[in-house]
Amino acid sequence: MAIGPVQMIVLGFNHPNFHGEVIAELERLRKSDTVRVIDALAVYKDSQGEIEVEHLSNLSTQEAVELGSKIGALVGLGIDGEAGAEAGAAAGAETAATQGLQAFTDADAWDIIAEIPDDTAAALLLIEHHWAVPLRDAIARAGGYRIGDGFISPLDLVGIGLATAEEAKELHDLETAAAR
Repeated sequence: MAIGPVQMIVLGFNHPNFHGEVIAELERLRKSDTVRVIDALAVYKDSQGEIEVEHLSNLSTQEAVELGSKIGALVGLGIDGEAGAEAGAAAGAETAATQGLQAFTDADAWDIIAEIPDDTAAALLLIEHHWAVPLRDAIARAGGYRIGDGFISPLDLVGIGLATAEEAKELHDLETAAAR
């Protein structure tokens, strides 16, 4: 089975107040076959910058065993300690080299953990977009390829007429309220 486009989403929380809503929404998306959560981690960073990691997931036990800790491998979080992170990095580099793949350079690296402010938490979600598989495949058959991607700020939608200034401010405030 081909895997759909995969996206890493990092969400910050000043004072996490989880009531199961986020997991419930991810489960709804999974049941509709819109997305699949490949991996999900909660990272708590104390006031001294020390981190604690906890798995979050709506994966079945079989899926969790099959997929393992993909986020930890991507961002260098050694779920099995520093030795586990180093072993995972070495195995990934070896696989890339034997298959002729260009691995990330230090300039390409995204240090997610460094971006999480001290005394906060973050949810790291690795999501497969099932809905996008037919579109991606059609683009490839037409000779197309992805050059880049990213979320657009609600404030930028005003300039192109997709939102009023009031709507954009409400959306922006909703997305950034906890960060203030």
